[in-house]
Amino acid sequence: MKDKNLVALTPPMGFNTWDCYGAGVNEEQLLGNAEYMRDNLKQYGWEYVVCDIEWFEPTADSSSYHYFADLCMDGYSRLIPAENRFPSAKGGKGFKPIADKIHAMGLKFGIHILRGVPRQAVHRNTPTVTPGVTARMIAQGYSICPWNPDMYGVDYRVKGAQEYYDSLFELYASWGVDFVKVDDIANTEFLPNNPYSAEKEIEMIRRAIDACKRDMVLSLSPGPAPIEKAFHLSQNANMWRMSGDFWDRSEALDSMFSLCEKWYTHVAPGCWPDCDMLPLGVLQLNEKDPVYRARRSRFTPNEQKTLMNLWCIFRSPLMFGGEMRLNDEFTLSLITNRELIEINQFSCANRPIVSNAEKAIWTCVDNDGNAVYAVFNLKHENQTVSFTPDEDGVFSIYDLWTKKETPVTGRELSFELEPRESRIFRILHK
Repeated sequence: MKDKNLVALTPPMGFNTWDCYGAGVNEEQLLGNAEYMRDNLKQYGWEYVVCDIEWFEPTADSSSYHYFADLCMDGYSRLIPAENRFPSAKGGKGFKPIADKIHAMGLKFGIHILRGVPRQAVHRNTPTVTPGVTARMIAQGYSICPWNPDMYGVDYRVKGAQEYYDSLFELYASWGVDFVKVDDIANTEFLPNNPYSAEKEIEMIRRAIDACKRDMVLSLSPGPAPIEKAFHLSQNANMWRMSGDFWDRSEALDSMFSLCEKWYTHVAPGCWPDCDMLPLGVLQLNEKDPVYRARRSRFTPNEQKTLMNLWCIFRSPLMFGGEMRLNDEFTLSLITNRELIEINQFSCANRPIVSNAEKAIWTCVDNDGNAVYAVFNLKHENQTVSFTPDEDGVFSIYDLWTKKETPVTGRELSFELEPRESRIFRILHK
């Protein structure tokens, strides 16, 4: 098994089912998107196919949770896939048949879990893998998720607690899981008087992954993760969310610039502060409210490029959220810009040089040693953004979207940008 950081030397790239299917995704939808990734995106570095929340809940059908529904569980208080939604799980196979199919496509498979032990198991006092220890004996009854009804936290101080987490990841390893998104574990938003309360559970999960002997990316959600815990996060996880759920709202995009400025010094191989999923393409196919159901991203085309430029020059993980099989040409073009993806995967010295409510300018060095700059108009009106790059000699600029090279006269660069437009380019010296 690799060292934690070697599992994710570059920002993970993949697809997550939440933005398009909420808690209600099924086997056909999951595998259909995997096939799309294999055929259209794998060559650009996209590889993870992640099944998000409540795959163990037979009646889940939207982004709304059915409170205290009966969950599918094995004899050791561990949640297993709902067979009506994932038929290949029948006979105790779990997610292994799906993982095998995804691996055969040359891709990797991930799942979402909530920290802790199922409340259902605690209420029924069912066994765990540790002889004589029940779910009730390892649960922290006061440690609950404020937005989902499924779990109690695990009390790290008691016999059987670490063993329970070890048994979970042993099961996931037997299924062939490559990526685990653990939820209700990195946030301070909902617990202001008890911030980062799940620190010990993060450590238990880290030990369980190390013990299972299978390489797995560990992603922690939701945010905002506390900046003062950056070292602890980097010691235990590969990804951690900087914000709450990121949706296609202009205000959320503006806020992400501030968060990236706050977190950029903590970006390192195997340690990726996470801007969250890319809400692009067709979203919320299972949403109950017709205002939101089966809609295209509310971001303007300019904002969608700005989103991609920021995520890439900051080096956030890239997790596509839309139903990929419904991508139009424009959406596909956003996620197949090979030169932009190379900035995300291989650049260094990434940092902001201007950051305010009206504009932002970021820079980095690409894999060939060229300086790269991204300029952002954050206003909802036209704006000229000018600056003088720290470059000597005669140079031209090469735009990563238009693929055009433009000679530069003088030292100052000036860009006439439309509302919410951005440009990203590399410096080419003569």
